[in-house]
Amino acid sequence: MTQQPGFARDPLDAREPLSADPPLRSDPPLSSDPPLSADEPLDAREPRSADPPLGAGPIASAEPLAEPDLTLATAPPPPSERTAPGRWRGSLRRILGLIAFLLLAALVWEGFKFVAGDPWRFPELGFIHDPPFSVLQATDRQLPHLWDIFGALFEPVQRNQDETLGGFLVSAALYTWSEALIGFAIGAVIGLTLASIFVHSRLLERAFVPYVIASQTIPIVALAPIIVVGFGRGLTAVVIIATYLTFFPVTIAAMRGLSSSDPRALELMRSYAASKWQVYRKVRLPASVPYLFTALKVAATGSIVGAIIGEGPGGVPAGLGRAIDNFNQQYITGPEKLWATILIAAVLGIAFYLIVQVAESLTLRRRRAARQTS
Repeated sequence: MTQQPGFARDPLDAREPLSADPPLRSDPPLSSDPPLSADEPLDAREPRSADPPLGAGPIASAEPLAEPDLTLATAPPPPSERTAPGRWRGSLRRILGLIAFLLLAALVWEGFKFVAGDPWRFPELGFIHDPPFSVLQATDRQLPHLWDIFGALFEPVQRNQDETLGGFLVSAALYTWSEALIGFAIGAVIGLTLASIFVHSRLLERAFVPYVIASQTIPIVALAPIIVVGFGRGLTAVVIIATYLTFFPVTIAAMRGLSSSDPRALELMRSYAASKWQVYRKVRLPASVPYLFTALKVAATGSIVGAIIGEGPGGVPAGLGRAIDNFNQQYITGPEKLWATILIAAVLGIAFYLIVQVAESLTLRRRRAARQTS
C-alpha cells in the first residue's frame, strides 16, 4: 500500500501512553469495628454490639398498654333504632312548619277582612269594627270568615235534615277518592309501562314522547265532555279523566329513573350475560324507585282533581264534584257551604299525598336497612 504524500503515519511504539485515571478514593468502612484478621480464630474475635433486647430501653419504664375493651365493640344498632331520634325530630319539624303555615294563612285571611271587609259585629262581646277600606273580594259573600266556614260543617245540609254538611262531604270525599284511586292505579301502570318501552327503544321514544307531552296541553275541562260522549256517563268516564292526569308525570319520571342506573352495575350484569328482563328487574327498576315516588305524589293530587272535574259532566250523583255544582247554585244564600266543600277537597288531596309519602318512607327505609345489613 502506497503512502500518500503529506500524511506521515507514526509508529505505534512512538505514541505517548495515555495517562491512567487516578485511583478512586476509598471511603472508610461504615462500621467502626476493627477489621477482622483471617488468622484470628472465630471464638477469639470480639462480638459485635447487638441491639438492646425488647423492654430494655426507655419504653420499658412506662406502664404497659392497656388491652382494648372489647365489650363495647358490639354490632351497630339497626337503622330504625339509630336514626329514630333524628327521624322523629324531622317529622316534628315538618308538623310544626305546617301548623305555622296554616296559622299564617288564617291571619292573612282574617287580616284582609279586618282591613277591607264588611263591618265586624259582635254585640254579645261588645266588639264593633268598621274596616277603613272596602274591597269587593273581602266581603262576607266573596270571602266568608273562617269560623263561619267551619261552623257550616256542623249544620244540616238542607233544612229539615239530620245529616250535617260535614258528614255529607266526608261521604262524598270517600266516593271521589275511590274513583281517583282507580284512575291513579291505572295511570301509574300505564306510565311505568310506557317509560319501560321508551327506555328500551330509542326509536319509539323519539316517535311517541312528543305526543305524550302534547297530550297534556289540552285543557281537561275541554276534554272531559268528549270523554263523556265517547264512553258514556258514569264511573268509566271519571276514571279515564283521572287516569289521563296521572299517567303523564309517572311516564316522565319513570323514564328518568330507569335511565339513571349505575353504568358499572349495568356492565356487571352484561358480563354475567343477564337478559334484559333481569337487568330491568335487578338494576333499572330499583334505581327508579325514588323517581317513581316523586311522580306518584304529584299524580295523587292530579287524580283527585281529575275525578272532581269528571264528576260534573260524567253525571255522577255522588262525589265532591257534584257537591261543588250544587252548592255553586246556592252560593248567594250560603257561600259557606261551597267554601267548606273546597276545604274538604283540599284536605282529601293532602291526605292522598301524605299516604303516598308514608309509603315512600317505608319503602326507602327498608331498602336502606337491607343495604346496610348486606
